[in-house]
Amino acid sequence: MFRTALRNVLAHKARLLMTVLAVMLGVAFVSGTLVFTDTLGNAFRNQSAKSYDNIAVGVTSYVDRDDPKSGIDTPTLKKIQGLDGVAAATGRVSGFAGVADPDGKLIGNGWSNTGSNYSPGENGADALYTFVEGTGPASADAVALDKETASRGKYRVGDPVRVATNGPVKEYTLAGVFTTDDGAVNAGGSLVLFDTAVAQQLFLRPGYFEDIDVAAAPGATDQQLLAAVKPLLPEHANARTGKALADENAESIEREMSTINTVLLVFAGIALFVGTFLIANTFTMLVAQRTKELALLRAVGASRRQVKRSVLIEALVVGLIASVVGFLLGLGLAVGLRSAMGVFGAKIPAGPLVVSLTAVGAALGVGVLITVLAAWLPARRAAKIPPIAAMSSVHSVATTKSLVVRNSIGGVLTLLGAAAIVGGAAAAGKGGRTLIGGGAFLALIGIIVLIPLLSRPVIALARPAMQRLFGVSGKLAAQNAVRNPRRTGATASALAIGLTLVTGLSVLGVTLGQALDRMTTDNIKADYMVSMAGGGTLDPSALAALEKADGVSAVSPRQLTSLSLGDDGESAAAVTPGDVERLFDLRTVSGSLASLGEGRIAVDEKIAKAKGWKTGDTLPITFSDEKKGSITVGAVFEENQFLSSVLISTATVAPHTPHPDVPEVWVKTDGGASGANEQALVDALGDNPAMSIMDRQDLRNMFGGVISTVLNIMYGLLAMALIIAVLGVVNTLAMSVFERQQEIGMLRAIGLDRGKVKRMIRLEAVVISLFGAVIGIGLGAFLGWAIGQSIRSEIPGYALVLPWGRIALFLVLAGVVGVLASLWPARNAAKLNMLTAIKTE
Repeated sequence: MFRTALRNVLAHKARLLMTVLAVMLGVAFVSGTLVFTDTLGNAFRNQSAKSYDNIAVGVTSYVDRDDPKSGIDTPTLKKIQGLDGVAAATGRVSGFAGVADPDGKLIGNGWSNTGSNYSPGENGADALYTFVEGTGPASADAVALDKETASRGKYRVGDPVRVATNGPVKEYTLAGVFTTDDGAVNAGGSLVLFDTAVAQQLFLRPGYFEDIDVAAAPGATDQQLLAAVKPLLPEHANARTGKALADENAESIEREMSTINTVLLVFAGIALFVGTFLIANTFTMLVAQRTKELALLRAVGASRRQVKRSVLIEALVVGLIASVVGFLLGLGLAVGLRSAMGVFGAKIPAGPLVVSLTAVGAALGVGVLITVLAAWLPARRAAKIPPIAAMSSVHSVATTKSLVVRNSIGGVLTLLGAAAIVGGAAAAGKGGRTLIGGGAFLALIGIIVLIPLLSRPVIALARPAMQRLFGVSGKLAAQNAVRNPRRTGATASALAIGLTLVTGLSVLGVTLGQALDRMTTDNIKADYMVSMAGGGTLDPSALAALEKADGVSAVSPRQLTSLSLGDDGESAAAVTPGDVERLFDLRTVSGSLASLGEGRIAVDEKIAKAKGWKTGDTLPITFSDEKKGSITVGAVFEENQFLSSVLISTATVAPHTPHPDVPEVWVKTDGGASGANEQALVDALGDNPAMSIMDRQDLRNMFGGVISTVLNIMYGLLAMALIIAVLGVVNTLAMSVFERQQEIGMLRAIGLDRGKVKRMIRLEAVVISLFGAVIGIGLGAFLGWAIGQSIRSEIPGYALVLPWGRIALFLVLAGVVGVLASLWPARNAAKLNMLTAIKTE
């Protein structure tokens, strides 16, 4: 039976090609994902370990510029340097620092633009940096740049360099260019080195450090140094061995890689799930076409088990070949993904391609297992073919009982799934979304089981139009599409799964995008928002500069501050009284926002209701510097998504916050947003490359851009499943043409020309594709609605939006898929010799 199975595989190479391609693509996705994430994780772990090579003990501390107890002072560093067994102890301090390119634009991506101190040891060098040009900064007006940043900015030693921290831009002289293993640089950012005193002034306080790196002298162990260092540290500082820090960083990298791995493998699973229908369809058709052959095997003595085993062996061989080729393709995919990340600006540390036994085993195991499982039902049907079938060319058809059982199971699963989805939509929160996920799975399986039943009435609706538009070809195409409902259902199911996910994501994405757009429009009156690149804190000088800018009519920071009101801590926003009402849409429920200028607070109605506060109440207050007092509620306002629940005047908190935390400043200008007004703000800020100036449209684009990016990534990942679905349509049509050679020959003999034969096959493909698309779009829209209902309480202004334009595009693309998939089968059908075809059994 093994030789028979192998002979059948070789005999049906062309017919099994699409199955091989489907399994190959799915396996490539799985193996490529595993190899890519293993390679990435290994490279980052090695880089992390390398950065801790010379660190025996690492000391980290709590840092707050407003807290005089934070950081590690210089006397503590001196004590650590004087310990026995310490070869060197280096104090580090860091923060945001951005470099302007020749056009005045920021080099790097903001969040990974950092500055630190250059701390040479007794040998005059800092072990973390290797200089390729010049030296480290030795004066207050000098800096050093990493090699990549210097190259991108076209800077040479001795050139002036404009550097932005959270304050005004300053010009320094470039003292040197270095290479480093620093994570920020490897993430595509920049690193600026300052003299230690300058870095302390910029990022912390004079005489204080954020971290200390301790190197061991020969003969001293890490644990000995750890035990000696710990007693010297303040309460808020923590010491760990370099190995412990490296292991902790490695675990963090592992978690991040695991998340990426899981997401990619989910989409690989979807692709393989779709491929299952193609494989099952292929083997079902092969079994149907070989009814006489299998029956003859039974007639000459083969048992049911042997026949079943022969079909499964065919699947095993096909799965093995496809898995091996898919694994090799996956290696290429992993290399391509790594290169693509470099093209998009993400710097990946050098390292070898990591091919683990897990990746090899998973790729081969998944490919073979999916193929064999998908072929199991067709193999079972093959084993049931009675020997008497060898006397007839009539293929066995499904019994009424089997169809009733199938449709009953499908109906029950669909109803249970729909009920769970509706129940999840009514129950907001994580529990509701979990219920929707379970319901979606049941409903999808139920619909897939019911698709053969649904195909007849749905396609029947299109038959009159097809007959009127395309005549005989249209009528025959509609009849052929429902001739074998199971086959049509299996082919349409693959497209339905892909479009269910795509449509659900589109409905949810467009709805969320418009909700966020409305939130921006409804809550903001300001013309501009000024912020730091990478989410840093603005210096008070920026606020002062904006207040003096030409054309500015209102300015207010959103200054973050922590307050304790009564017994509870609250996150509050300090704002400018009088201007804040002109910058945000604030509607008072009671009291007046003008009371902010009188030293009172304003609270939104949500927190007021929860705490039982009302206008006129006096509350005990503790400021961020732990000074206590009392304050009166001057107003209650409707919730605004861009402000905190508690508002207080900047003047009220100023004595308690010497270094205010201001993530953004809101500005209103005379005449609204315009090129001239924006330029006035740029000039007022000293053309600072690290400061971002966004108008309301930019804000809307930013929120919508995040959703669009996520959707595009999802579409890209689902493309694999849709490609496999297209292969399924091609395969079904090609094998259907092979089955119907005699019929096509007869049609040609009675006058159907080659053009009409091609049209018939194409229309059949379009009908099947559109049928699958309609099912998928309908279910996807239902799921999008349900998920939206479960999160609507968390999204202000949420209202369901059906993206009719995209839905129409999906239907058009489904039709195009049908046409493209039919090109090869239609061409083969038209080329059939009518006399030879008529003689075919």
